[in-house]
Amino acid sequence: MRNVTLVLEDGTKFHGKSFGYDQPVAGEVVFNTAMMGYPESLTDPSYAGQLMTLTYPLVGNYGVPPFTVEKNGIATFMESDKIYASAIIVADYSEQYCHWNAVESLADWLKREHVPGITGIDTRELTKVLREHGVMMGKILFDDEPDNVPEALYEGINFVDKVSCKEIIRYNEGVGRKVVLVDCGVKNNIIRCLINRGVEVIRVPWNYDYTDMEFDGLFLANGPGDPDMCE
Repeated sequence: MRNVTLVLEDGTKFHGKSFGYDQPVAGEVVFNTAMMGYPESLTDPSYAGQLMTLTYPLVGNYGVPPFTVEKNGIATFMESDKIYASAIIVADYSEQYCHWNAVESLADWLKREHVPGITGIDTRELTKVLREHGVMMGKILFDDEPDNVPEALYEGINFVDKVSCKEIIRYNEGVGRKVVLVDCGVKNNIIRCLINRGVEVIRVPWNYDYTDMEFDGLFLANGPGDPDMCE
C-alpha cells in the first residue's frame, strides 16, 4: 500500500494508504453514514464525480457480489452497470473477506474499474469537518508523486447527462398502467420497486420530451451534480 494524502480545499489534510487503483483523483468530498452496502453505494449514479467517505469504520469484510442480471434486465446486486463514485475513503479496509455471495475483494474490484480507494483515514473527524463546513472539493495525492496533482472537473459539468440512459428502455412492457421515469441518474432499486407494483416503466433520457407520450404516472429520478446544469 502506497502512502496517500487527502487534501481538502480549506487545506485540511488526512494521511492514509491506498488500497484501490493507484491514481490521484480530485472531486467533491461527501460522506455516507450507512453501516453496509458499499457495492450499492459505489454503483449509485448519484455519486458520480464524488469522493465518497464511509463513516462506518470497517469496510470490505464481506467482499463484492457477482455482477448478475435479472430477467427484467436489472442488475441483481448493483445499482447500475459500473462504479460511478470517483473514489472511496474508509477508516479500516479489511483485506480478508468472507461472505457466501462474494466473488472478489473490494480492492480487486476497485482496481479493475480504475477507482482509487484509501484507508487509514479518520473518517469521523473528516465527517465533522464536512458537516461544519459543508461539502468541499478535495484531492487524493500520492506522497511519492508530489507533482502529480489532478484538477477537479466538477463545477459546471452536467453529470446527469453523463449518467442518464441515451435511449428509451421499457420494463414490464404491456403490463398494467404506464409510468414514465425520467432518468437523471436512477438507481436500479427504484425501477425494481416500480416493477414490483405491477406497472410498465418507460425509462427516458433526462432531456427527452415525453409530453406526447401516453402515461398514467410520472417519476422524476434523483441524480448527481448541480441541477442548474440540467437546462
